[in-house]
Amino acid sequence: MDERYINSGGAQLWTSSQGRGVPTLLCNGGPGCCDYLAPVAAMIDDIAQVIRWEPRGCGRSSETPPYDAETCVADLEAIRQSYGIERWIVGGHSWGPNVALAYALAYPERVLGLIAISGGKICDDRSWNEEYHRREEEEGELQPEFAYPHNMNVNREGSATWRAYIRRPALLREISRLTTPSLCVYGENDIRPAWPTEQLANLLPRGEFVLIPGAGHVIWATHPEELRHTLRQFVTTLSLREQTQNLQTENRKVKSI
Repeated sequence: MDERYINSGGAQLWTSSQGRGVPTLLCNGGPGCCDYLAPVAAMIDDIAQVIRWEPRGCGRSSETPPYDAETCVADLEAIRQSYGIERWIVGGHSWGPNVALAYALAYPERVLGLIAISGGKICDDRSWNEEYHRREEEEGELQPEFAYPHNMNVNREGSATWRAYIRRPALLREISRLTTPSLCVYGENDIRPAWPTEQLANLLPRGEFVLIPGAGHVIWATHPEELRHTLRQFVTTLSLREQTQNLQTENRKVKSI
């Protein structure tokens, strides 16, 4: 595993790269959480170069404001450039898919695919929040293992700017025109109602929604094989497609010489 710090707009961002294959970025949830997605990376690192990172103010990254969604997207692009990646799969867990989606909309030419695990939400619905908090109080839920405490300043600013982002008048039109292959995976027993993510999957022209029976929010902790199979199938398909396109491009170059 290769750990490195990347400078983006004065911030020092912790990143980690493991495995070989199609480049794939994973964004953790929150906002305001450290990285906890090593178990997910291990599911695909024999077929993908998996890059994990910690946003500004989280874990090992520097506390360098601002912590808004737009800056988060710019930081992802800085990571891509630093690693010398042409195109990659972007995804994440919980709040992470929001960042991945915003990046895909900003840089569609750089994105091979989009992965949303237990998240991806372009609504700010009061009934959704009420249902989530009711289930949280009555049922509770399993949490990922966090090595560092949450940064609530990042949480507040990131959440507020995401609410502003999803109010943009052209957002739904932009999503409906995003032709990136997209996979949305959700646990049947997640205390967060699934309908916003299922709605997003149906809005994306090449979106797929997969519901894993019996799983909660941290799918890999209770249903690792089901999640592993779903992710690997998606990543393998995109990898083969990219290899075919690269080969066709090289053949056209040879013919034109």
